[in-house]
Amino acid sequence: MTRDLSSVKVRHLSTVHNIGDTRIVHKELKSLQDAGFDVALIACHDGDTSVAGVPVLGIGEATGGRGYRMSVKALQLFRRALRERADIYHFHDPELMPVGIALRLLGKKVIYDVHEDVPKQILHKFWISPLIRRPIAFLARTAEALTASLVNGVVTATPSIAEKFPRHKTIVCQNFPEKGLALERNTKPFSERRSAFIYIGGLTAHQGITEMVTAFAELPDEVTGLFAGVFDEDPAPIEAMPGWAHVNYVGRLTRPEVVDALRDSQVGIVIDHPITNYVDAYSTKMFEYMACGIPFVASDFPLWVGIVDDASCGTTVDPYDTKAVASAISAYLDDPELAAATGERGRQAILNKFNWSIEFEKLLQHYKGLI
Repeated sequence: MTRDLSSVKVRHLSTVHNIGDTRIVHKELKSLQDAGFDVALIACHDGDTSVAGVPVLGIGEATGGRGYRMSVKALQLFRRALRERADIYHFHDPELMPVGIALRLLGKKVIYDVHEDVPKQILHKFWISPLIRRPIAFLARTAEALTASLVNGVVTATPSIAEKFPRHKTIVCQNFPEKGLALERNTKPFSERRSAFIYIGGLTAHQGITEMVTAFAELPDEVTGLFAGVFDEDPAPIEAMPGWAHVNYVGRLTRPEVVDALRDSQVGIVIDHPITNYVDAYSTKMFEYMACGIPFVASDFPLWVGIVDDASCGTTVDPYDTKAVASAISAYLDDPELAAATGERGRQAILNKFNWSIEFEKLLQHYKGLI
């Protein structure tokens, strides 16, 4: 007899992520709720609330720093989780591994959701002394191995992360976008779009701000594009560069404004530097470019190259090679038909392969296997 999903209580746990986190709330929890599960997120927030119709059970804000969050808030979250008497607990933070293990030892069904390669990231944490990074990374690997051996299931955000965990209990649930943005084809001719290029996101050194603006100096004088985002440091040195004359900087945009800007652009750019945070993770920007049907220039990380080559939807380059960046942008600007065909292949790839609906089906079957 198949169990009624509405009687299955699912509680996701996080002391780190924002209660509006896209992967946790808008994708995983919302989709599970739509499938019929009784869901909620237990997280650091003052009071109970809801996000996109998903209940959030608050345990108070984490105001005391990392150590306070990993001890006091983790204990508070554990107690709240036990009171919920859930059928499945699904935690998202490496620092909650002790909570996950404790719940499992109490006979609960537990899933560990691994968003990033934590041991590898530790090796690049500037706030950790270089003398102890390797020992801490080793301890993190050991803790993850122990946790994986005890929990009922492991969900990873990328295939490369999944390779570290037992195959029989691990699924890859990739952070692909919803189909919605790609459903409507943009019929505005590329040559009539206001922005030659577009970049939306953090304006930081690691996200290639210097290389982008350097590359723009190679473009014809009349070519201008749009930058939307926030600088993490004094913007004056960047704004003093010759390439900045090609930039229309608009600051932070609302979500509808972002979509409108994407649909009025010819080429997207995402040339993050090859640091751990980016090399082993997907770029939301890249998928949004694809969903809106515009070609893009991206860093030549193996994970990204695989997607771009599979869909023939963009160009990958060495993110430090500014002439290659400029050349790739120019190739699309000089050939609107090429840009349109490349962008449409990206949009079709979102509709048919790189979308959340396909990924969620794997998560749904994983859940059904547990119940």
